Amino acid sequence: MLDERTVFINGNFIPWNQATIHIMSHSFARASAIFEVISIHDTKPGPAVFRLDEHVERFARSASLLNFNLPFSKEKLHQAVMETIGRNTITQGYIKIVGYLSKVAFGIVPPDNTLDIFICIVDPIKDLDGSPTIFENCCTACLSKWKKLDPQTVPIEAKVSANYLNGMMAKQEAAKRGFDEAIMLDTQGFLAESSISSVFFVKDGRLMTASLGTVLESISRKSILEIAKTLNIDSFVGRLPSELLQEADEIFLSGTILKVYPVKKIEDRQLDNAPGPIAKRLNDTINSILCGVEDRFKHWVFVAGG
Repeated sequence: MLDERTVFINGNFIPWNQATIHIMSHSFARASAIFEVISIHDTKPGPAVFRLDEHVERFARSASLLNFNLPFSKEKLHQAVMETIGRNTITQGYIKIVGYLSKVAFGIVPPDNTLDIFICIVDPIKDLDGSPTIFENCCTACLSKWKKLDPQTVPIEAKVSANYLNGMMAKQEAAKRGFDEAIMLDTQGFLAESSISSVFFVKDGRLMTASLGTVLESISRKSILEIAKTLNIDSFVGRLPSELLQEADEIFLSGTILKVYPVKKIEDRQLDNAPGPIAKRLNDTINSILCGVEDRFKHWVFVAGG
């Protein structure tokens, strides 16, 4: 099915198999591409994009942190995403926006800081032969030997390809050990996030997650905290000790693909009640939002053609 997809590149729509760049481009050789991955959901009014405005804003922020220039306004990027959805007739799946440096470069500093823009849309089941990740199935996780990148080395809040080698190593380690995911500490020894997701803990009814500064400013994380507030779930954001892995009543991950993904086993510890009551409440509310039937959060859902 991918061969049938149409992609957006720099204002033009072209077939999927024509979307190429030179192998010696700066972003290929130096991993300098920035990106956003955004979920699309099938709603009664039509395919809806989750928090598109927030994702476009963070994309622009990533460009700014790396001294890159965007060739389009945020409004134009928003429009391009919506048009790409329409041209591909996808009702649910994922959008990827990529800003990349296409010019051939041998040096570490790019010859031109203006980004090219690529937008593609995929249905993971039809296009990638994937299977849906199910909330009730939960996942297993381990504590990774790899630490999150130190914020004094690179701008960790930039969603840039180079930063994701860190998560890739943790995920590979987890797979070798027989786990689905890895939970990582920061360089100070506090709980941070998983390879590509935020991590939440529940203890005595209180929802907890790592504070910003050593973790990505995740839109899914932000959404969970905002929903928790409306549900009157007590929440804490701060430095979290690793002992929580053994003490928490619930642990769950949160990311683009699955907004609430419960952990049923951490290392050799079983969480027999997974998914727990707090995770269930949050997941039920998220599902209502994604279906477009939650009035309090209708501004989070952008309907294509709406």
